[in-house]
Parts: sequence; structure tokens; C-alpha cells
Amino acid sequence: MRGADDTVHQRIDELLGIKESARSGDEDATGRQHAKGKLTAHERIALLLDKGSFTEVESLRRHRASGFGLEAKRPSGDGVVTGWGTVDGRTVFVYAHDFRVFGGALGEAHAEKIHKIMDMAEAAGAPLVSLNDGAGARIQEGVSALAGYGGIFRRNTRASGVIPQISVMLGPCAGGAAYSPALTDFVFMVRETSQMFITGPDVVKAVTGEEISQNGLGGADVHATTSGVAHFAYDDEETCICEVRYLLGLLPSNNRELAPVERSGDPADRLCEALLDLVPAQSGQAYDIRRVIEEVVDDGDHFEVHPAWAPNLVCSLARLDGHVVGVVANNPAATAGVLDIEASEKGARFVQFCDAFNIPLVTLVDVPGFLPGVDQEHNGIIRRGAKLLYAYCNATVPRISLVLRKAYGGAYIVMDSRSIGADLALAWPTNEIAVMGAEGAANVVFRREIAAAEDPDAVRAQRIAEYKDELMHPYYAAERGLVDDVIDPRETRTVLIRSLAMLRAKHADLPARKHGNPPQ
Repeated sequence: MRGADDTVHQRIDELLGIKESARSGDEDATGRQHAKGKLTAHERIALLLDKGSFTEVESLRRHRASGFGLEAKRPSGDGVVTGWGTVDGRTVFVYAHDFRVFGGALGEAHAEKIHKIMDMAEAAGAPLVSLNDGAGARIQEGVSALAGYGGIFRRNTRASGVIPQISVMLGPCAGGAAYSPALTDFVFMVRETSQMFITGPDVVKAVTGEEISQNGLGGADVHATTSGVAHFAYDDEETCICEVRYLLGLLPSNNRELAPVERSGDPADRLCEALLDLVPAQSGQAYDIRRVIEEVVDDGDHFEVHPAWAPNLVCSLARLDGHVVGVVANNPAATAGVLDIEASEKGARFVQFCDAFNIPLVTLVDVPGFLPGVDQEHNGIIRRGAKLLYAYCNATVPRISLVLRKAYGGAYIVMDSRSIGADLALAWPTNEIAVMGAEGAANVVFRREIAAAEDPDAVRAQRIAEYKDELMHPYYAAERGLVDDVIDPRETRTVLIRSLAMLRAKHADLPARKHGNPPQ
């Protein structure tokens, strides 16, 4: 009997040793990872999840490939750590590439582990976070590795709008591997250590003759400010992963649930006196809309998405009376707050995300129109601006729009006007809703009269004043039912909270269809 006990203990010791070896990995490889300022896969998971909550899946999985020396190297885990745990007590699934093993390259067994955890996340209705640090497909395994990526892409697409998917880029991501993050809801990157590109600097040089570094081609700041691929960029892994945790706290677990409510001590009926000074009455004077958002939302706290890309449109997640809302706002501090190609695409993607995950939308409008220019027209402002229009028209979550100052032309319509389905359309008494500004309108409508006048400037000034008085006074839209109420700016927070409470039980169905065909 004692001998049997010894055998069991020996087996357990053996098991623990294998698991510890897989977790700790090669010491030299770990040292090289740390020398680059990078954490190991398990260290990253420990930062992401609540302490002691991680349950690993398939830690003993090994590849079965042969050739090119692979049969002599079959480490447990096969270069990816998969499993689940909790963030603030809520279940989250995760997979993390282990760069110490095959450079984090994806092979058949590696991919199958990821497929399994993705399927589990969708079945459980819980968010999926990928911690990416891999060298792409495992060349030695050929087409099997490529097929593994196909399985990931298919699952990314199937889970889109069903569970939140977050990609955290913590190392290189090249070639087809970059498409999985692009299919997810949010992409985080770390400066200097993470890069994303389809073709690397060597290929670019060979084909075009251009010389560029990896960071210059696809680094965090490039994707956060120029391409729009990355939603967030941070200086270190610890801060990045901490912000992922914060974002998860603002999101529902799946599309059948609401985002978690977190009450604060910020009174729902608090008056926003500062708004009277933050927003100048003169429609052409700039100000930062972020300060308006901070004044209105709970505790001044909002989580801005794509803060460095298309800054003329601000998209943020925040709370009003503890409930999560998505805020879309023109920002007069950047190119006067006009809508252009990048702002339209940024806003459309954010509106679609909020609609998919039951997050109400608050739209703050102060827009002079769409950006004119040959480049904008030739690069498709019509079809790309239509993306934002489509996203709003298709959204069934509670929608409230508030015109702070100017709202001109097609941009007024696109920014969730009453005519495209906003549940409530509100305005401040400083609003100017019109086809265009008074100066431009007078120049068009009274062009001949002004040209023939003895004193064109005097006639122009007179006609501008008349146009403002007749068609641009702050109650014109309200008189025609296109604005539900003109409110005191100081009561903005209170009115929004009461309105969202009323709309919380809103239910709207779209026509029966397989899916829409949004502009591309």
C-alpha cells in the first residue's frame, strides 16, 4: 500500500515539474525577453487577471510536426498560453504568445489551442483578450500554419458583436497575422516593442526602394496617429495591460448583457456651471470638447478611444449616474471640428461597437460641415462619410443628440439628427442649425443683389443679419419639431441622465434581413 502511495506522489511530482518547466521556460530565453523590456506570457497574464484566478488550458499540448529539426524540439504548451480568469470578478478568456518558444510563431497545435479558447469564450459569453508577441506563421509547418490563421480569422468574425475582443500588441506582428487584431474591437500597442505590418522593411526596400525602420513602418505611434489601426499606445507593458483591465470594466461580457453599473458620489442633479465659460458663444471660436465631456460625466472620468487619430472627432466611454455611455463629439479645437474621412470612419466604428454591445450613445454636436478639398473628394469622402451615417441609422440603442453651437449642412444630419433616428434631439440656446453659415448663405442667396449694390458690404451685412434672424435663431428647429427641447447648458448632465433613464427599456427591431450592406 505504501508503495502505491509513493507512485502516486511521484506522478504528482512529475506533473508539477512538467507544468513548472512549461511555465518558467528556458532561463536564457527569459533573460533575453526581459532584456528587451518585455514580460513573459505568464507574467503578462498575471498583470491582466485578478490574482490567483487564472486557469490554464492545454498547458501540456505539444506539436506533432516533423522535419527541419522540429521533431527534436517539442516543448509543452507549443509557444502559446491559453485559459481563463477574472478581471474584477468577471470572467475573461485570454491567450498569450510565448516569444521564448519558436519566437511565438504559430503552428498547427499552437493554432488549435487558440481555436479552442476562442470557442470557449464565445460559448461562455465572456470577453477574449489576446496578448500578441509572435513572429507569424511557423515556416517549418507550411500550409498547416496558414490554415491555423484562417481558423482564427473565422472565429474573430463569428464572435464580432457577440463578445468584446481586445488585441494587445506586445511584440512583432507581421504578414497575415496582423489581420486578427484588425478584426477585433480594440487594439493596444506598446511603443518601441510592438510593430504591425503586412510587409516588413526589407520587402518594402526591395520593392519600392524606400528605407524605413520597423517602428517607422508599423510602430505604435504610426498606428495610433496615422493609420488608425491602433486605438491606444502606451510607453510600457504594465500601463498598457492596466488600461486593458480598465476598459474591460466599462464593457458588458457579451451582447446579451448591459455594461456593469458603478455608482459614484457625483450627484445626478449636479449643475454644470463651468459649461457657461467653457463653450464660447461665438461659433467660430475654438475650445476643447474634452473639457465639456469631463464636466458632464461622472467624476470627470472618460476613456477616450483613438485619442491621437482624427482628433476633430472625440469618441469616449464614460458613465452617467453609474451607467456606461458612448460619447461622440465634434472637437472645435482640431480643424474646427469638421467631419473628414478619418473622423467619419472613426465615428462609424465606435457607433457600431456601442450599438453591438448595448451601450447608449450621446452625441455632442458642434460641426461646421464636411471638410472640402480635392483630396477628400478623390479619396472617397462620400462613401466614407456615409459609413458614419449608416452606423447611426442602423443603431437601435438609446440615442440622444445635443447641439451645442453650430450644426451645418449634411454634417448636421449625419451627427445623429432627429431625422435619422435620434430618440431625443436637444440643443443649447447658442445653437445654429442651418444648411450653412449665415455668411455663406447670404453670398449664395443674394449674390446678384449684393453684386449690383452701390455698397455691397452694407447689403451683405444686412442680408446676413436677416438670414440669422429668420432661419438661424436658436428656436427655429425646435419650432418645427426637429429639436425636442432647448435646455439650459448648466442642466445638461441632469437632462441627459433623466433622458437615458427613460430610454433604458427601449426596444427596437430592424427589418428581417441576413445583414445590411454598409458603404465601404
